[in-house]
Amino acid sequence: MAMVMDLDFPNYSHYIDMATTNTAGEGGYWNDWSPVVDWEEFSGGKDDFHNLIDSMMDDQNIVIHHDQSISPDMSEEYYNTLSSPECHTLMSTDEESCGGGTEDFKGLRLVHLLMAAAEALAGANKCCELARVILIRLKELVSPNAGTNMERLASYFTDALRGLLDGGKGGGHQYKDEHRQTDVLAAFHLLQDMSPYLKFGHFTANQAIFEAVTRDRRVHIVDYDIMEGIQWASLMQALVSRKDGTPPPHLRITAISRGGGGRRSFGTVQETGRRLTSFAASIGQPFSFHQCRLDAAETFKPSSLKLVRGEALIINCMLQLPHFNHRSPDSIASFLSGSKTLNPRLITLVEEEMGPTGDEGFVGQFMDSLQHYSAICDSLEAGFPMQGRSRELVERVFLGPRIAGSLDRAHGGGDWCSWGQWLAGIGSYPMNISFWNHCQAKLLIGLYNDGYRVEELATNKLVLGWKSRRLLSASIWCFQDNDM
Repeated sequence: MAMVMDLDFPNYSHYIDMATTNTAGEGGYWNDWSPVVDWEEFSGGKDDFHNLIDSMMDDQNIVIHHDQSISPDMSEEYYNTLSSPECHTLMSTDEESCGGGTEDFKGLRLVHLLMAAAEALAGANKCCELARVILIRLKELVSPNAGTNMERLASYFTDALRGLLDGGKGGGHQYKDEHRQTDVLAAFHLLQDMSPYLKFGHFTANQAIFEAVTRDRRVHIVDYDIMEGIQWASLMQALVSRKDGTPPPHLRITAISRGGGGRRSFGTVQETGRRLTSFAASIGQPFSFHQCRLDAAETFKPSSLKLVRGEALIINCMLQLPHFNHRSPDSIASFLSGSKTLNPRLITLVEEEMGPTGDEGFVGQFMDSLQHYSAICDSLEAGFPMQGRSRELVERVFLGPRIAGSLDRAHGGGDWCSWGQWLAGIGSYPMNISFWNHCQAKLLIGLYNDGYRVEELATNKLVLGWKSRRLLSASIWCFQDNDM
């Protein structure tokens, strides 16, 4: 019996085009933050903040102290962090995008400024006024739609830090439903066509599901963030074209949607269900679609699901770019812990690979986030070599909110833990990634730039990396009391 999905990677544009048009609009750019600043008022007659910030452009004067001054007497640990190879790698991993020379030096100074702002916001000698001045200076130096990778990235981190300073959050709340649907759909198409981010997670999860339900007549997938439903087009195609000739099982998908009745970035969940139903009918896949709405606090109640005896229950949780822009960690924990009571056949989990850096504080997590999204920008540069406008659209729609969200979580404190580790902590155990799944992942990244790589980090986990940086992982889990 064949246990592998057909290893072709179709373009699913026809699926989305059944109900939508993916033409990017001209608007939707974030509003510039350019307040009129009275530098003398900041200086208070004692310190000249304007000169202070200018002096920070000299990489010998970077540390922040409680007296709101910059001193060369920096701690050895902090200086080493700023001068580390990782810091330089943020600008030098891609010579073409960095340009070397002056641009490389400017990029390193931007990193210094960002680190100084992070230290001012969360260090032992916290100084919000100093952080504000640093961020104003950064805003003058960078733009989200111009300059090198590092300059654009610095713009998004500047806005995220500004959000923490002004409202206690990294600005993630600012992006909810802000972008026009045409922009979001266009960015979604570009990302899934020009990089393996979406397909790696979708195909790895789908292959595991395909292998787990080969003998079942009814399959029920509970999807935490269905977005446009593109993931399920490939699974449907695999189910209706099984080489053993068996008829496809009845597939039922329940989409978990946010409470409050608000519209989602990619349109309503009902529209996604309509597209999936139409697509399933066009290829002969028996299908039904349901929606389960979280409560106002985005808490998942397993009793709200409609379950049918005899169905193979699958839990699907996509938490990588561009999924999960506006879900809280509490909501994810509620969904995963609630899923345990349902005793699912399989849990498929895709998440970004961001982890401890040795520094458990906000500054250390900030640096890890900066390195992580720098690698993503570098990989997008390789996928959009001559399409700066297209790349900027993807960065604006997806990267900005994710950067803000990562700083929200880092600023909230607490120990870092992956959701895979969290699942293991509540009693789940790993299920082996198959040989076929590993082969499929390697075949997929072979269609893209040579900088991508795949590694099997554990028996149940495949990781997509860019050069030396791990970007996201797909893992397969099950609960110990599962007797299937």
